[in-house]
Amino acid sequence: MIHAAHDDHGHGPHAHGDPEPAPGESIADRTYVPAVLRGIKLTLARFLQKKFTVEYPEESVYDASYADRGIGASNPRHRGEHILVKDEQGREKCVACLLCMAACPALCIHIEPEPAPAEWTDRERRPKVFEIDMLRCIYCGYCEEACPCDAIRLTPKFYQPTTSRTERVYDKQRLLENNPDAQVPQRPRK
Repeated sequence: MIHAAHDDHGHGPHAHGDPEPAPGESIADRTYVPAVLRGIKLTLARFLQKKFTVEYPEESVYDASYADRGIGASNPRHRGEHILVKDEQGREKCVACLLCMAACPALCIHIEPEPAPAEWTDRERRPKVFEIDMLRCIYCGYCEEACPCDAIRLTPKFYQPTTSRTERVYDKQRLLENNPDAQVPQRPRK
């Protein structure tokens, strides 16, 4: 059987010519020329491709032109901005039970209950004040899980950049109007 490897007598594929230098020992390898050229080639190839960066918030990540990159649709498990869900009559579904406020590990939810109007026969209380400090929120979803009446929901809407801290404290009116597309029933009625 013939072996192509070197044997102890110096016979082998490179025995009758210039031996091939080991990797990293040639002049080109020692000056890093091949590595630099491979890097420049990769950089130019990436530079000439379509861009992969979304200029948010000027461009929307929901833009259809980004659909081929997997950015056009948000992850179904994404937890974005909160909303207060409305019932069939357009009222907030919240009954001011304070369970979401108690479940919040970041203590970013503040609710002050008040008696519901007399014509609201389906509940005794409603929130007079309902505020969420979005700068403190960790988007864990515990408020959504704790709510017995599906009144608070995290939507796939990304939060918008703001210039002041007060804009990041969402009151009841802003939570009711935040993302109208998410105002669809998710839990079946009992």
